[in-house]
Amino acid sequence: MSQTSPPPPVLPAATAGEVLALIRSGQAATRGALARATGLSRTAVNARLTALADAGLVLEGAEESATGGRPATTLVLNSAAGLVLGVAVGRSRSQLSVCALDGTELASVSLDQETGQGPDVLMPLVVHHLDRMLDELGRSGDDVRGVGMSLAGTVDPAQAMSVDSPALTGWDGVPLTPYLREVTGAPLTLDDDMRVMALSQMPTAGADVAPTVHEHDEALVLKASTGIGLAIVADGRLVRGHRNAAGQLGHVKVPAAEGLRCRCGETGCLETVASGWALVEQLRAAGDDVHHVRDLVAAAGRGNGRARAVVRDSGRHIGEALAATVTVLNPRTVVVGGDMAGAFDTFSAGLREGVFSATTALAGRDLQVVPAAYGDRAGLVGCVRLALDSVLSPRAVDTALARQSFRA
Repeated sequence: MSQTSPPPPVLPAATAGEVLALIRSGQAATRGALARATGLSRTAVNARLTALADAGLVLEGAEESATGGRPATTLVLNSAAGLVLGVAVGRSRSQLSVCALDGTELASVSLDQETGQGPDVLMPLVVHHLDRMLDELGRSGDDVRGVGMSLAGTVDPAQAMSVDSPALTGWDGVPLTPYLREVTGAPLTLDDDMRVMALSQMPTAGADVAPTVHEHDEALVLKASTGIGLAIVADGRLVRGHRNAAGQLGHVKVPAAEGLRCRCGETGCLETVASGWALVEQLRAAGDDVHHVRDLVAAAGRGNGRARAVVRDSGRHIGEALAATVTVLNPRTVVVGGDMAGAFDTFSAGLREGVFSATTALAGRDLQVVPAAYGDRAGLVGCVRLALDSVLSPRAVDTALARQSFRA
């Protein structure tokens, strides 16, 4: 009896949202390329493009050169179809941004704030500046499609609130969406500052800075600033942990910190010997005029020997704590962000010393230690990408089209 091959699997037809994702990423920029990428007929491709064009999401661009025949018209995301807001809240500084749908920044502001400000004090100030920037651009909250926001510590994305943040007093358990309703009814996407920083390091279409974390990469993204945190990237994806609390490196117990009280209430945490707040306390006790980790980093940059020594020691302590993770996960890259990256050469020298003295030769053989792309704006860039990925995901676009709620 002759055997017959099983029929090929039936693939689900690409949706309009998936078609937009191909256009947005640059993977397919013409009708023909979309048909080849999706397996859809030209008629089906045109139907999806019509829905996207009617919603103001897709425009026809320049004609693409072709060998023989009529040139194909390229398709582009309509960056003017809406806005997204980025809000990166830190312990002593918050950064805000208004961006077009292609990520182009239209306005931004950096707000220095007193440490310990709760949401009832800080969030109205954030809303005021977002509203002011929109007004200066001649836009309103109705133009906003989404808000991406980050907080230090563990967050609950579903409830859009902090659940465990030693760095931000009074924020735990406070929903943040009601505050933003004063400026826009657009959805809020919340994540912690470490993973948002990691998001800014990954490749994205149209980025003007080369990524430090590549597609399908294994990497660790370290935020060394007032506090210490770690984002873990496995096969190009962020690792969140069972309770969304992966990466709390600053509260790993280390021998050098034995008996030292941490701001989290425990003793022996890495932060007590390596974080910005601890190093500032150490230098102030020695008579140095420093009030923030940025002052410390600036002093190190000016050649202050004591500042350079504590920055290098910080890197070494963190490297020793990180060595086991490097050995177990075998990342290709450790990306250094946060304020301590402002003294990258000094800090990374200590970090390398700590990691390579305690990891295996194989795990350390090809390991790269590099500064974060976008410098001190990495967190803000990540917040914008968080909003864009949420608003322009295939599912979000398809839902908006079904509700006819996405209009330029």
